[in-house]
Amino acid sequence: MPAPQIPDSPYSLGTIRRAESSPTGLVFNIMRCAIHDGPGIRTTVFFKGCPLTCLWCHNPEHRLDLPAILWDAGRCIGCGTCVASCPTGACRRKEGEIGIDPSCCRRCGRCAEVCPTEALERLSRRIEIEELLAILERDRPFFEEGGGGVTFSGGEPFAQPAFLLAALDACGARGFHRAVDTSGYTEPALLAAAAGMTELFLFDLKLIDPARHRRAVGVDNRLILRNLVSLAEKQVDLIVRIPLIPGVNDGADDLAAAGAFIARLPRRPPVDLLPYHRAADGKYRSLKLPVPLPNTEAPCPEAVEEAARRLSAYGLEVRIGG
Repeated sequence: MPAPQIPDSPYSLGTIRRAESSPTGLVFNIMRCAIHDGPGIRTTVFFKGCPLTCLWCHNPEHRLDLPAILWDAGRCIGCGTCVASCPTGACRRKEGEIGIDPSCCRRCGRCAEVCPTEALERLSRRIEIEELLAILERDRPFFEEGGGGVTFSGGEPFAQPAFLLAALDACGARGFHRAVDTSGYTEPALLAAAAGMTELFLFDLKLIDPARHRRAVGVDNRLILRNLVSLAEKQVDLIVRIPLIPGVNDGADDLAAAGAFIARLPRRPPVDLLPYHRAADGKYRSLKLPVPLPNTEAPCPEAVEEAARRLSAYGLEVRIGG
């Protein structure tokens, strides 16, 4: 999905009006018993697609150009069960490797379901609202026990606006607490529509300087900053999340700019400082993608504490971690 070069969202309410009445969503994971995506024990739904290209992205599975199935050679025993089960012939063995032909793959996931060693992992699946609700109903006891709910993440949830709004509406009717984890890069009218059906926004704030923001994530940040101001004016819970990336946004000037901007919002939300880590390196290698920021190490605890102190100096409530 190409990133727009102007501060206008590629998504609009027109997209919603053209959508079918019961849209389906394209997701790459549904994580149950998540504890870092909002309050309590949660079920996090990870959407495919994102208009940003963050250098430090830790969920490369969101990319739409990836195959629907990931093959792990270390687990494969060469039994051929996956090939035999594929209804369209998309799953094939060639030169000792299992591959998926995207031109005829229906993303049904049958090959991954029948694999006896779990050597195949689904990176993409279509899901309907009713199927999602059935999953959430199974988790309702956990939500009620610990004050949890459902979080829509990604990728970028607003990359699939029709499904996001339909899911939020349906989850609200079932009484589930709803959170949206977003980059904020979306049409303001879409954000406003979602705000009316959401209890909590987890809003990523990367950089304040627009030119450096564009270099780091591929898009201008003026729309993002306007949307953050707009959310701060609404009666919806809001947490600002700042990924702390060494050499990208951890300088004293960067932290001062972020702290000053957040302090000037109509109300001051809490800030979660998320230190960079290399946990996603294995994902990139499995996907045969270049590992991003190969020479960047996780910040030391002292550097993270100093960054938190600098942000706190602006009268902000700062927490380390999500």
